[in-house]
Amino acid sequence: MHPLASSSGTEIWRIEDFKPVALPKSDYGKFYCGDSYIVLQTSCAKGGAYLYDIHFWIGKDSSQDEAGTAAIKTVELDAVLGGRAIQHRELQGYESDKFLSYFKPCIIPLEGGFASGFKKPEEEKFETRLYICRGKRAIRVKEVPFARSSLNHDDVFVLDTENKIYQFNGANSNIQERAKALEVIQYLKEKYHGGVCDVAIVDDGKLQAESDSGEFWVLFGGFAPIGKKLVSDDDVVLETTAPKLYSINDGQLKLEEAALTKAMLENTKCFLLDCGAEIYVWVGRVTQMEDRKSATKAVEEFLINQKRPKTTRVTQVIQGYESHAFKSKFESWPVGNAAGSPGVEEGRGKVAALLKQKGVDVKGAAKNTAPVIEEVPPLLEGGGKLEVWCVDGNAKTALLKEDIGKFYSGDCYIILYAYNSGDKKEEYYLSYWIGKDSLADDQAMASQLATTMWNSLKGRPVLGRIYQGKEPPQFVALFQPMVILKGGIGSGYKKLVEEKGVTGETYSSEGIALFRVSGTSIHNNKILQVDAVAASLSSTECFVLQSGNAMFTWLGNSSTYEQQQWAAKVAEFLKPGVAVKHCKEGTESSAFWFALGGKQSYTNRNATQDIIAREPHLYAFSFKNGRLEVTEIFNFSQDDLLTEDMMILDTHGEVFIWIGQCVESKEKQKAFDIGQKYIEHANSIEDLSSYVPLYKVMEGNEPCFFKTYFSWDSTKSVVHGNSFQKKLALLFGLRSEGAPRSSGNGGPTQRASALAALSSAFNPSSQQKLSNERPKSTGDGPTQRASALAALSNAFNPSSKPKTPTPPPSRSGQGSQRAAAVAALSSVLTAEQSGSSENLRAKASSTADKTDVDRVVITQSGASSPQSEAGESSVFHQEKDVVEGAPSEADGAEAEAPEEETTENVGEATFSYDRLISKSTDPVRGIDYKRREAYLSDSEFQTVFGMTKDAFYQQPNWKQELQKRKADLF
Repeated sequence: MHPLASSSGTEIWRIEDFKPVALPKSDYGKFYCGDSYIVLQTSCAKGGAYLYDIHFWIGKDSSQDEAGTAAIKTVELDAVLGGRAIQHRELQGYESDKFLSYFKPCIIPLEGGFASGFKKPEEEKFETRLYICRGKRAIRVKEVPFARSSLNHDDVFVLDTENKIYQFNGANSNIQERAKALEVIQYLKEKYHGGVCDVAIVDDGKLQAESDSGEFWVLFGGFAPIGKKLVSDDDVVLETTAPKLYSINDGQLKLEEAALTKAMLENTKCFLLDCGAEIYVWVGRVTQMEDRKSATKAVEEFLINQKRPKTTRVTQVIQGYESHAFKSKFESWPVGNAAGSPGVEEGRGKVAALLKQKGVDVKGAAKNTAPVIEEVPPLLEGGGKLEVWCVDGNAKTALLKEDIGKFYSGDCYIILYAYNSGDKKEEYYLSYWIGKDSLADDQAMASQLATTMWNSLKGRPVLGRIYQGKEPPQFVALFQPMVILKGGIGSGYKKLVEEKGVTGETYSSEGIALFRVSGTSIHNNKILQVDAVAASLSSTECFVLQSGNAMFTWLGNSSTYEQQQWAAKVAEFLKPGVAVKHCKEGTESSAFWFALGGKQSYTNRNATQDIIAREPHLYAFSFKNGRLEVTEIFNFSQDDLLTEDMMILDTHGEVFIWIGQCVESKEKQKAFDIGQKYIEHANSIEDLSSYVPLYKVMEGNEPCFFKTYFSWDSTKSVVHGNSFQKKLALLFGLRSEGAPRSSGNGGPTQRASALAALSSAFNPSSQQKLSNERPKSTGDGPTQRASALAALSNAFNPSSKPKTPTPPPSRSGQGSQRAAAVAALSSVLTAEQSGSSENLRAKASSTADKTDVDRVVITQSGASSPQSEAGESSVFHQEKDVVEGAPSEADGAEAEAPEEETTENVGEATFSYDRLISKSTDPVRGIDYKRREAYLSDSEFQTVFGMTKDAFYQQPNWKQELQKRKADLF
């Protein structure tokens, strides 16, 4: 095996004749039940170090010898990688969430294998298959016998037939599992049906002969009651027990009785951590290979002796590369001792090398004062309205415009910024800032007042808690500049000073004050008042000295051009209109030194700055015995933000609590308490700062600096309902890529006729005022329904369009539209036959030809909460998302959809990598320089990035930018 261990991505080998054979990329995600595989996942941490996970997957029909070979070869691969990979044993049907996250949305193992010969589904006659789907995020799909007896009321099933895919929702099934099963349907549709087939949803207990449920039950030989769920091995959920630590000596296990601490783990030994559902093997960095092998054998014997089920997961971690899940089992996990993380040290080395290339040596001194080009994080849109209040007792006092940007360290402040985002939507950034010397009462009042404002704005703002010294870029950028002053002006701080009987050091515009200028850009230009003595100076920074009405700027010899500019701005901000005396280091006047109490030595080194070199992590959470327990969502995406849940996003630079729309109001109010518990938890095991910025974000109001960690699709935010309803709307409502645009041959008129026919056929009572000649008899219902169907058919399949061959994606789009129409008809028929008194209507929209988004809103029937786990009505109200400025249907005009900015459009012309790089000697002209990578050919793109274009653009923006910078394509 020769892995490309220096590039991110996935590599897979299959065991063939007891040897690992690399799989072609086209077979990735295809696993055979009779085989064993080794999967290497390489990821690049922000610090520059490579991290490795090795999984050996064992098919249910794989031989013991093959499984053993996979385990041995995993150890050998780890040795090639430097002995620092995390190793996972994966049994078919019981795979870890991390393993499944590499193959979204799911894996469906195929029968056969290398030894017994492979079955190629594409060469066989189509076979109807029934699958059971389990899991809210990482979904596990298992084929079950195609029989009524396989169905039950508690699970979600997918029936894949040649012409239609059915989803059967058990009456007691989970809403989020229903949503995930829709992704499985989409996968089957694309993989085995060429993207073209009808999709039907069948709800347990809602039999209607003329609807999809009738068709569904016919396939099972007719309707009959289904039985209760039979408990199988798959349903046994192993309980996570209190962790027990065993040391392993010569293959023998010894229970360690003391409370679990990191110090118990000796780097010359191996340990077994038994957590019930999962077992960890911890391997010290200097253990011998023989010790590691005997530890592996001891674990196998432990599983047998303890009669643990095969679902027990075994993970091996190496000292210094422990996972979050492993570290969380200990009371605390101190950072920085002998057992520290070599990965972090390696990352710091690479960061230092990078800084050296940019002209900064590792000691921190810049080699020149040329402007520094630095990466700007996502900032809020400019031009908004900024308001700031100082907390004063039980109230808040608004700051004057000229004082906005001045923060006293003894006070607390509330900041509200209202602005318009790129899509013209009004958004709010609300936060409260806590000075390091502020009173606890003021801090509590700031939180209370900010929460009141958040509630009054109906949860639309992102709400942040910001501590002095940990201000995030988005906060700092609001102020030009931001100056932190000593002392306080609030009544609480003044009262404290009086009680202590000390002279306050509150900044005065008439006194002597020294300010350090260390920032270089609008997002990091924090100005801090420091002690007014010469020892506070530093050659790598600039300073502003206020001495009564005199103002000086002091420019350190190693300071940057940007710092020097900011120093002048700060002097003008503090004393508008006052003449400023500029002096470079070494040219100071006696008045300057006099104000500082005399000349004395000072440093010429940079102040250390936090380097955040950590990957972001997304967590679901729960409470057990009052203790917060988090579960990581690996390779997360926007689809993992489920509307019924609250999630934690930890970027190490800030912590977000994301709140779904369907979360109960009282739970929403607990967001900051949950966030604080998480920060305390992460502080003990991940060295997360206790003062990290904490935000709460409501679904649909996510700010740009949250979205940047996802490949964000704004269209998903406009769909309402629970997780299942949202996914169903997106599955049926989105126009597929490549669908033909309107040709202007009467589409709206035909669709209007279809709507009128539907309304007449199914809602006669609503039309009586419009037509006195309408027959009162309902005997013509079938005829009217046939007319409505014909009208719908004409609307979606106009015969006047040229009968030219249509590519599969277009057929997929039309199939989705037809499916939506048929689903709407089906729901009307269902309601009519059950005698419903509701006035149901299906409004078929033409916006698939005019805009990129159709919104399908599914309303509940007979349910009061969108969180109801069962019983959704299949009543679709298809509504149009109107594009701003587009003519309405009433105008009778066809609106052409705007040109989509797709990679395919950008990359119609391809150029060589050598011509596209930013330092090319023969650069390409006239291209979009922000998307150089899009002009690479598919093969060269694969070579440069180690993945396809589709896979690349599925990644979060920050990860794309990181890889583009490495490839010099930025």
